[in-house]
Amino acid sequence: MASVTSLSDSVQQHLASALSATRPEAAGADPLLRRSDRADYQANGILALAKKAKANPRELAAEVVSHVVTGDELIKDVEVSGPGFLNVTVADRAIIANLAARYADPERLGVPVAADPGTTVIDYAQPNVAKEMHVGHLRSAVIGDSVCRLLEFTGENVVRRHHIGDWGTQFGMLIQYLDEHPHELDHKSSGDGAASGEEAMSNLDRLYKTARKLFDSDEEFKTRSRRRVVDLQAGDPHTLAIWQKFVDESKLYFFSVFEKLDMEVRDADIVGESGYNDMLAETCRLLEEKGVAVRSEGALCVFFEDVLGPDGKQVPLIVQKSDGGYGYAATDLSAIRDRVFHLKADTLLYVVDARQALHFKMVFETARRAGWLGDGVQAVQLAFGTVLGKDGKPFKTREGETVKLVDLLDEAIDRASAVVREKAQDLSEEEIAERGAQVGVGAVKYADLSTSANRDYKFDLDQMVSLNGDTSVYLQYAYARIRSILRKAPEGVGPSAHPELALHEAERALGLHVDAFAETVADAAREYAPHKLAAYLYQLASLYTSFYDKCPVLKAESPEQVANRLFLCDVTARTLHRGMALLGIRTPERL
Repeated sequence: MASVTSLSDSVQQHLASALSATRPEAAGADPLLRRSDRADYQANGILALAKKAKANPRELAAEVVSHVVTGDELIKDVEVSGPGFLNVTVADRAIIANLAARYADPERLGVPVAADPGTTVIDYAQPNVAKEMHVGHLRSAVIGDSVCRLLEFTGENVVRRHHIGDWGTQFGMLIQYLDEHPHELDHKSSGDGAASGEEAMSNLDRLYKTARKLFDSDEEFKTRSRRRVVDLQAGDPHTLAIWQKFVDESKLYFFSVFEKLDMEVRDADIVGESGYNDMLAETCRLLEEKGVAVRSEGALCVFFEDVLGPDGKQVPLIVQKSDGGYGYAATDLSAIRDRVFHLKADTLLYVVDARQALHFKMVFETARRAGWLGDGVQAVQLAFGTVLGKDGKPFKTREGETVKLVDLLDEAIDRASAVVREKAQDLSEEEIAERGAQVGVGAVKYADLSTSANRDYKFDLDQMVSLNGDTSVYLQYAYARIRSILRKAPEGVGPSAHPELALHEAERALGLHVDAFAETVADAAREYAPHKLAAYLYQLASLYTSFYDKCPVLKAESPEQVANRLFLCDVTARTLHRGMALLGIRTPERL
């Protein structure tokens, strides 16, 4: 199905033609069209053009209007306003005809696919082996998943990468401790799936904390642990076998949490720090040979003139420590080499906490100096803010512990199930449980995605599962309500477009907004900004509510009007459904 030209693009082209007919030298000038409260659209570009041509803007605007064709096909009316703006009203017929073209493409709703897509590697959802996932892991997973969906939908080739923490000093410590206390990991698993994954991880987490305590207090154990890191990096079979057990148990747990989050994470996409182990020595050698990194006090370092410590001295990026061990930078730089030269990426996108901004700035600059981020290859950190409690401080339990992600999701599902049960009229217990999970997880995701990624946001479950306000529950209920209306339509009366009908103001507002879906998706994908799509969908549900209040659907004045309003309902439902799916949120048919 071919993409559909939006009404705003059609009006823009029409005005651009009128501009060049008025002033040939203005060919290619931008009419600067935007939505307006005073008409459907307002064009502001004539002011700049008049200034350039030393003309009176209102007179120039009037000349342009004389070249605009008005009627029923596209532009109903255009008038000069203020100092030289053009207020444009679109024909009712054009609104319905455009929506009908989108409706004829149920999968994509007329959203175009990129003609010349690139390849983007997205690094997101980076949990750590042997550690439970906490609220801090939520944003990377949820934002990254939505950005993947948006980019794939617009045609980009997306390669997912989950850069899990599965290597380094802490594993020498864990393996050494387990070797010395083998009985400590003897746990009875309660079966397959989520329960066993969570139970296994709880045991590993406890083991990690005990080993850490010993590591911090016993110098001899610390020395033995560090020796064990060397054994791990050298590929000692016994050490690797224990390490592999940690990784396998952790993955079981990761998959159970991601499944609860309603996210698909494939094993092939999990390439942890260990995956780049064989490249580290070569990465260091190349950096040293190119003169990008230098030896300083035994360590291999990269220095930056603008990165200074409190003492005014340059703070380096340490690629290799003085004891021969490799830092995070060596792994991150090796990953860049792999992603650019092996995966052929032209964009590397890192969905990582804003607090790591300096690290990534230094890593990207090092890769540029080494020639690994050449022309046409960009590396971007999509930095996100912190999840806060209701008190505005970083979200913790009452005991001051970091909140476990599983506990948080379970509570959201419980709260949402209570809301669904209260409203449910003909749902079974099984259906209430299923909808409760979809509403609860959707509420958590939407609260995150409706906030600009770089801002902190407050985690307030009461607000998240509220039926009022900017919440996913409000959007899910709007969708379910539309599906209910469509089910109640009399037999033989279905949605169909009737461009010949005059539209109510609320129908026009809804139609124009639905038509802006493709534009919004393109903007959200280009800017890695799911919050722009979330804002669009909230406004869509609000405009639908207003339409529903003012325009009877099944009791409309004529059969044609019933069919046309059912058509408006259905195209709105499809847009809500597709938009929410791009955020990674389910829209149940009944609630």
